[in-house]
Amino acid sequence: MNRNIMKLGIVLVVLYVALFAKLNWIQVVDKESLDNNPINTAQVRRDFNRPRGSILTADGAVIAQSIANPNTNSEFKRMRVYPEGELFGQSTGYFSFRYGSSGIEKQYNDELSGSTFDQQVKSFGDLFVDRENVGNVSVSLRKDVQQTAQQQLGDREGSVVALDPRTGAVLGAWSWPSYDPNTVSSLDKAIAETSWKTLNAAPGVPMRPHFYQDRYFPGSTFKVVTAGVGLQTGKVTNTEPSYPFTNGYTAEGTNKPIMNFGGETCGGTLPEILRVSCNSSFAEMGAETIGPVDMVAGAGSFGFNSSVPFDMPEPAKSVFPTNVGNNQPKLAMSSIGQNDVQATPVQMAMVAGAVANGGIIMKPHVLSEVRNVQGEIISTYSPSKWLTPMSPFAASTLLDDMVGVVKGGTAAGMAIQGCQVGGKTGTAQLGTEPPRSHTWIIGFAGPPGKPPTVAVAVVVLNQSGGSESTGGRVAAPIAKAVLQTALAAQGGC
Repeated sequence: MNRNIMKLGIVLVVLYVALFAKLNWIQVVDKESLDNNPINTAQVRRDFNRPRGSILTADGAVIAQSIANPNTNSEFKRMRVYPEGELFGQSTGYFSFRYGSSGIEKQYNDELSGSTFDQQVKSFGDLFVDRENVGNVSVSLRKDVQQTAQQQLGDREGSVVALDPRTGAVLGAWSWPSYDPNTVSSLDKAIAETSWKTLNAAPGVPMRPHFYQDRYFPGSTFKVVTAGVGLQTGKVTNTEPSYPFTNGYTAEGTNKPIMNFGGETCGGTLPEILRVSCNSSFAEMGAETIGPVDMVAGAGSFGFNSSVPFDMPEPAKSVFPTNVGNNQPKLAMSSIGQNDVQATPVQMAMVAGAVANGGIIMKPHVLSEVRNVQGEIISTYSPSKWLTPMSPFAASTLLDDMVGVVKGGTAAGMAIQGCQVGGKTGTAQLGTEPPRSHTWIIGFAGPPGKPPTVAVAVVVLNQSGGSESTGGRVAAPIAKAVLQTALAAQGGC
């Protein structure tokens, strides 16, 4: 009898210990993930009845804030509003009592709610003072740059990203279609539910931040990566090799040639083939001059196939195929940004930024600083290096070559008087009938003779495949306008 009681006691103790361990695991280890889980609306309901800081742009626009709820009968004392609506919707994200949070609202929830260690320590000293300890989050995004991108892209699907290559600070990040987070964050259950269902069913997935979560064929903008790898490995210079003048390139293992745009004949050295975006030459460069080992490693050095250290929720990896060792046709197509190559707009802005910044890619970021309600700085973002795909010499060589593309090549449409501008166009063919393509441009600009201060990437989706729908014609004017606005904010060239 005593033995049975002892066994039962042991079982109960084991169960108690297991329960205690699980509770501690949930309360300590899983706390953050559970708090931030959109399904956990109880946490959001509590947060809605607490003070929450504002989100502000670099040029002073308030893009998210909490205000008093005019409905005094509501269970919520405050409501979250977004004064700029869809202009920053995909960046701020939403803060909804029904659907949780996304975007900056999610990424910097602890700072906005005053829950970081520094804020908690500060609030401990204010125990006997009636003072809020929330954080106001200032971001690097600018309203003027964002408005220019919005106006220039219009109602065409696509994305625009502008960043400072010296720091990685994202100055503008606009995608269309976008959405107004005010409706999703509404305290009115019917409005929030209707908006949620409508937006999730809408073409183009408006709530998805396309500029860093969607990948597209980069087309000929990827030739900047191929050229950079060639220069860095020493297998390509501005004088050698000189590629044959032809209208297409046929890789070993296939009888299907990679044709130049419009069947044109082109060839020559790197500056010459970059200026006219010569498919045949760059296909040969990747497949034969550089080869599979260096091409895969080189693409990786630019950030492809790696998790991007971007301070936004769930940034997508850009990809370059790694199974090209025995497949020269696939490597040739990949070297011109087709086949299985896919890149986010943020990634391609960083590629341009690497050229502009002496071969160094800085970690992309939107956070600038966090201040308390008294205006005191709680924390600031410290820029840091992510990757170094090129030496300063290789980057300087490629910078000059990209400047040549603007001065007398396919990117002439993004030239800005009085500024040094470099660029590379792209028209990524989708293989549809009738022909459709994504039109791209990437580039940089700054004062003549000095390192560029703004890098940009523009992609306009699903354009007709005709000669009027190239990156130089469609995307270049958008990039030019965005560069001009960003440069003006920096004091001009």
